[in-house]
Amino acid sequence: MCAAERNNREGSTVARVAALLGAFGVDDVALGVSELARRTGLPKSTVFRLVDSLTAHGLLARTGKRVRLGLRLFELGQLVPIQRGLREAALPFMTDLQEATRQVVHLAVLEGTEVVYLEILRSKDGPALPSRVGGRLPAHATGVGKAILAFSPPDVVEAVIAHGLTRVSRRTIVVPALLRRELETIRKEGVAFDREESGDGIVCAASPIFGSDDTVVGGLSISGWSNRMNLDRMAPAVRTAALALSRTLHAPRLT
Repeated sequence: MCAAERNNREGSTVARVAALLGAFGVDDVALGVSELARRTGLPKSTVFRLVDSLTAHGLLARTGKRVRLGLRLFELGQLVPIQRGLREAALPFMTDLQEATRQVVHLAVLEGTEVVYLEILRSKDGPALPSRVGGRLPAHATGVGKAILAFSPPDVVEAVIAHGLTRVSRRTIVVPALLRRELETIRKEGVAFDREESGDGIVCAASPIFGSDDTVVGGLSISGWSNRMNLDRMAPAVRTAALALSRTLHAPRLT
């Protein structure tokens, strides 16, 4: 087998494994082979073979005739540098912010056209949000996503627009010119707002987090009910927390 054929076969295998693992949704405890085949479009024989191999390596685990995601995936996820380092640095600031505001606090990073939530501190008084740790939402439809996009390179913003500004709620910004205008305002003020753009009745104030090289590495946000949370009062709190966290990430580490 030539190198090109070997690379193509290996790439195909990786794509199939990724499709299989990605077939599990947030509400799925365990899935059968038939359902996995339906969701991935792979032949059942291929799914059987992949399930056997992934189970042997701890990436899947059997539950009767069905399989669930394995503990090894969780262990590997905890080793992702950006998740581990940023989350550990952010937690004290998130805790202070949650105690001061009694609202839901998010920590998120941008991946492609979506934000991925690394940590969420929930409040008993806060709304039931669609976000979850490890979950994703379109960046343009969230306050934290817009906070990150506002300080990202122009090509990142254009990629989000080119991908399509999906409507998540009736107030989601779906017009490119309006999004660009809002991002410009966020760059000037350092705070982004979600005014029921990610869900009816939910509002949020967010600010960017900057790393040691002054590039944006993530964002912090406070979310709550639109009829209970004053965005103008919350904005300085999240802005202050994000700036303090950014200074911590800038500080030299002792060895």
